[in-house]
Amino acid sequence: CVCVICDVLVLYFPGSCVETVIGLYGETIEVPCNNGTNKPNGLIFTKWKYVKDDGSPGDLLVKQAQKDEATVSATDGYKSRVSIAANSSLLIARGSLADQRVFTCMVVSLTNLEEYSVEVKVHKKPSAPVIKNNAKELENGKLTQLGECVVENANPPADLIWKKNNQPLVDDGKTIIITSTITKDKITGLSSTSSRLQYTARKEDVESQFTCTAKHEMGPDQVSEPETFPIHYPTENVSLRVVSQSPIREGDDVTLKCQADGNPPPTSFNFNIKGKKVTVMDNDVYTLTGVTRADTGIYKCSLLDNDVMESTQFVTVSFLDVSLTPTGKVLKKLGENLMVSLDKNASSEAKVTWTKDNRKLDKLPNFSKLTYSDAGLYVCDVSIEGIKRSLSFELTVEGTPKITSLTKHRSNDGKHKVLTCEAEGSPKPDVQWSVNGTNDEMSYVNGKATYKLTVVPSKNLTVSCLVTNKLGEDTKEISVFSLFEEDTSKPEKNEDGAEQAKVIVGIVVGLLVVAALVGLTYWIYIKKTRQGSWKTGEKEAGTSEESKKLEENNHKADV
Repeated sequence: CVCVICDVLVLYFPGSCVETVIGLYGETIEVPCNNGTNKPNGLIFTKWKYVKDDGSPGDLLVKQAQKDEATVSATDGYKSRVSIAANSSLLIARGSLADQRVFTCMVVSLTNLEEYSVEVKVHKKPSAPVIKNNAKELENGKLTQLGECVVENANPPADLIWKKNNQPLVDDGKTIIITSTITKDKITGLSSTSSRLQYTARKEDVESQFTCTAKHEMGPDQVSEPETFPIHYPTENVSLRVVSQSPIREGDDVTLKCQADGNPPPTSFNFNIKGKKVTVMDNDVYTLTGVTRADTGIYKCSLLDNDVMESTQFVTVSFLDVSLTPTGKVLKKLGENLMVSLDKNASSEAKVTWTKDNRKLDKLPNFSKLTYSDAGLYVCDVSIEGIKRSLSFELTVEGTPKITSLTKHRSNDGKHKVLTCEAEGSPKPDVQWSVNGTNDEMSYVNGKATYKLTVVPSKNLTVSCLVTNKLGEDTKEISVFSLFEEDTSKPEKNEDGAEQAKVIVGIVVGLLVVAALVGLTYWIYIKKTRQGSWKTGEKEAGTSEESKKLEENNHKADV
């Protein structure tokens, strides 16, 4: 036997000689006659008949080979629903479960009579599964009916599968119990399937998703909307948290929050505020306002009905006290001593940094003997996490002016003399020169002042530099030669004329000594020559020519 698809699906049943055709509920069902091979030679007519509910045969229609139209012989509900196709297939309109029976095609010819039986099955896809009668809540460890999954109007009946987080649930008879029932509609004959799930929840199921899947021969699987359920369980742990910013400083508000892991969570708690019990109803927070260092300590919270189940937090209130001596403006004399002391009291180790005039110092200088360079603005920054204090003092070092250098040199163009007077003192010294000139530039750094004066001396001068401030004065002189008496055609002499003169005299004396030595050597030579003459009988006085040369050498030595 061969099974054929009429509208949607045809199933083949091994060992059976009856074709099976599956039609769709509400659609036209086509029942084939010998798979279309049903017009032998000498065909007289084709007839369709069926088996009634009581088992007796019933006629549906006859189609004569010579006629275009078939004659409907049915007198029951098939009268208006049956017709025949061009290939002799029986067409049944508005298929229903009542059409699930055996239909027979009888083909009569001049030489033969053949019958072909076909069993019709009618399928209908169920409605989408829906979870009804949901539990409002599940209790941890307690077997509770979670819900009822329902699909309706199916044929054959649908199978229902419960899943948690997309994993099938299996009935174990203890923690999971699944009960399914099937009911038929008396009029349509369609089946509805209902499945009830009893489930023992755990705390972890608070976020679990439960679904119901309907499986049917018409496929594909249909899945219900996921459902979640609140899980009730008692509190096992209490947690106290400090929700204020960290670090906590004096003057801050501190909020303590108590939480419990039960579901539903407790809404009222006991707070232990440094040994004092405070009950807070319908709230899980307690706020300390304007805390001080005295509020540092241990804080607790617990359940109203169970003080043993508690949580503890240690709260630290940060503080920083700093005292600097001296502060403000400090006036000292040059060479004096300055004592600087810093006192600090903090809740943790404090970091100290010093700056002078906005430049960081590795450490505070030793002020045992003050100098002008020690003057400046000193800032001390003391900090711990979250708190910073800044203190400062401005040191001024005063002293009587003192000239450290007074020099002179010729300008680059050779037309001026530039005098430089350097002095130390504080407050800044004023300068007075004993001659008129042009003040080129002036600087004052760390108590050191530099003054420059440009002059054009027409004669030799003695110039004085006078520096003064409110504490005293100092003066110094320098000799300046006339610019016009100097020979500008020769390289410029050393500005110190006396030193140049000494050098020249030394050179002249050296030349005279050399000349005298030459004369003395020559005299000795002549004397030895004369002694040799005595030995040979020559005259002691020597020749007149030798005497003349000796006199010339002696004359040179005198020069």
